Amino acid sequence: MVMACPGCVGAEAAESLARHGLGTGSGTAHVLSLPSIHCGGCISAVERALLASPGVREARVNLTLKRASITAEDDVTADALIDVLSRAGFEAHELDADTLGQSGLDRDGRELLMRLGVAGFAAMNVMLLSVAVWSGAEDATRDLFHWLSAVIALPAIAFSAQPFFRNALSALTHRRLNMDVPISLAILLAAGTSLSETMQGGAHAYFDAALTLTFFLLAGRYLDHRTRAVARSAARELAALELPRATRITGEQAETVPLGDLVVGDLVRVLPGNRMPVDGIITDGHSELDRSLLTGETLPVPVAPGDAVRAGEITLTGPLVLRATAIGRDSTLHALTELVAVAEAGRANYSPLADQAARLYAPFVHILAALSFLGWYLATGDTRVALNIAAAVLIITCPCALGLAVPAVTTAASGRLFRQGLLVKHPTALERLAEVDTVVFDKTGTLTTGTPVLLDPAGTVPLHLALAAGVGAGSAHPLARALVAAARDAGITPEVVDDLTEVPGFGVQATWQGRAVALGRADWLDAAEHSDGSPATWLRIGTDPAVPFVFADRLRPGAAAAVAALQAQGLTVRLLSGDTEAVVARMAARVGIVDWQSRATPADKAAQIAAITAAGHRVLMVGDGLNDTAALRAAHISIAPAAGLDAARVAADIVLLGNDLSTLAPARQTARLATRRIKQNFQIATAYNIIAVPLAVAGLATPLVAALAMSISSLTVSLNALRLGRRTVPTAKAAGAGEGQRQSADAGKATTWMS
Repeated sequence: MVMACPGCVGAEAAESLARHGLGTGSGTAHVLSLPSIHCGGCISAVERALLASPGVREARVNLTLKRASITAEDDVTADALIDVLSRAGFEAHELDADTLGQSGLDRDGRELLMRLGVAGFAAMNVMLLSVAVWSGAEDATRDLFHWLSAVIALPAIAFSAQPFFRNALSALTHRRLNMDVPISLAILLAAGTSLSETMQGGAHAYFDAALTLTFFLLAGRYLDHRTRAVARSAARELAALELPRATRITGEQAETVPLGDLVVGDLVRVLPGNRMPVDGIITDGHSELDRSLLTGETLPVPVAPGDAVRAGEITLTGPLVLRATAIGRDSTLHALTELVAVAEAGRANYSPLADQAARLYAPFVHILAALSFLGWYLATGDTRVALNIAAAVLIITCPCALGLAVPAVTTAASGRLFRQGLLVKHPTALERLAEVDTVVFDKTGTLTTGTPVLLDPAGTVPLHLALAAGVGAGSAHPLARALVAAARDAGITPEVVDDLTEVPGFGVQATWQGRAVALGRADWLDAAEHSDGSPATWLRIGTDPAVPFVFADRLRPGAAAAVAALQAQGLTVRLLSGDTEAVVARMAARVGIVDWQSRATPADKAAQIAAITAAGHRVLMVGDGLNDTAALRAAHISIAPAAGLDAARVAADIVLLGNDLSTLAPARQTARLATRRIKQNFQIATAYNIIAVPLAVAGLATPLVAALAMSISSLTVSLNALRLGRRTVPTAKAAGAGEGQRQSADAGKATTWMS
């Protein structure tokens, strides 16, 4: 399990700072999302950049959650910190610390580990005391050791077995049975029988059996917990992306106010590089919007006065003033949050294999124990004998092996997938992955890298590339950055230009050796659109004809191989994207997907997943963006790349740690094999009960012998699970090998200043 460091999320003032490890002094706490960090070097670089900034007291970066927690002077704003990181080469977004709350703390894991330690320590001490009894201690000495064992065991059981007791009580309250009902009865009956024997001066007490039983069961429960990543709410993560503050314009004055102070009709200023805090209509300014988080569109979209914008979109090239039309809970971003929350609730309806087995197993155990008690009481008239045999039956049939059947396998399978670059977060993810028959891919950032690259840089005139890189260095536009990167990779030094000016929504202009140069949209430079609609930008030198630079989005490594391998397994593969029709059609043809849909909104994607599910199919959704989170939650099982947005990674059941998608098909094979191992473990447990139960019913097994037999069955189940880690699963590299390294023919309509 990936543990969240305590410095990953913000919360209420002093308690938050203490949890973050940021000290307890005065100052303002900020939490920034860092989607582009990927290694220890990134952590060091971000922390150095932040600590070198005036007013920053302390900074901590968590790679797992891709967040920075910062304590700074009161006059240091989040925007200033974002600018510092931008200059250092890192993308950053402000998160609302109050919304994130205390979600980063792994209380459940620590609680289970603490109870496991108490049960193990108590069991060892009671076993030491039992040695004297087993060695022949009698009368007062034996009773003394029994009472000492009771003093140790009863409080330890009352504390350590609480997870089972709580779950059993909850199930019985709702008039149903689960795995914890027979477990709780076995523990209580073993402890109660032992206390009764001790009070009556009996020769045998089984406190060690009760503690050992509790210890083994807690070990299985903790193994189950270890297969998960930090269980955080994707809806809460999305809500944290809503900006807590905005710049309101009143007359000639501009002031930063909490988002809750805004009302519909207020004028809000948004500077370049910032996200929209509200939905609104632009009243002043031209710019380009990065809508990739909400819609998946590859390239920025030009906007002007009169155009509508939505919360969460980013203005890239110019400041905007907008009139608010929807704020907070009424915004598009919050509506997406609600979609995810609804889908999360639906996911909870899935019934794990262990619970399905419990519905059949638990009634059988209870009936058998009750019949054993009744039969022996009628046969002997001795309540103590009948109670001891009933306890032995409950212990020997206790579903400890069943309790370990799932976590032991999922732990082994999760370890195998982790070595292949997949992190399993949800406890039932493997079971659900084995059941899928349909795979739905997002495009941008999932099948592709989401970063434009220059086509045929070797065939480009070096002077043109050098000049384009020099002009493009003054812009944050993705195509401008791609030109700078292409020049760097080709070993070309950018030309030095003067009077560099960005014209929001159109391009960049400058002076070079006394001549006017411009880089930007085709219609701005009187150039013809590129014939096949590929993303492009044009460079014009003086009055010379404009020169085009054509770009493409690169396929993620293993994308085509993954699609081919999944189809070879008999799965239906679909593509849902918010990008334009031409772009999606070209990408689908490139990777071999026949069924695709373009211009899909977040609600459309979730609705499509729901429709496929309603038709009786089990869907695997693979996506990386904010626009995919509702679909990720609505799907039967979901996977998100680690490089994706925080909210997508939180919403997903499995995280792809590397860049290669070819691991997806082998992951499904591993999941199917794990499911078979789980069913085998159920069969082992059943076979064990067929042999052991008659011995217990016949009175040939004491509660202690029953506990030892139960331990042997648990060990057998665990060893069978470990076989999974040695099983070799073929990779998908053979299918479409090399496709992931080729450039996509992905193309987009020329709608930005650089297209």
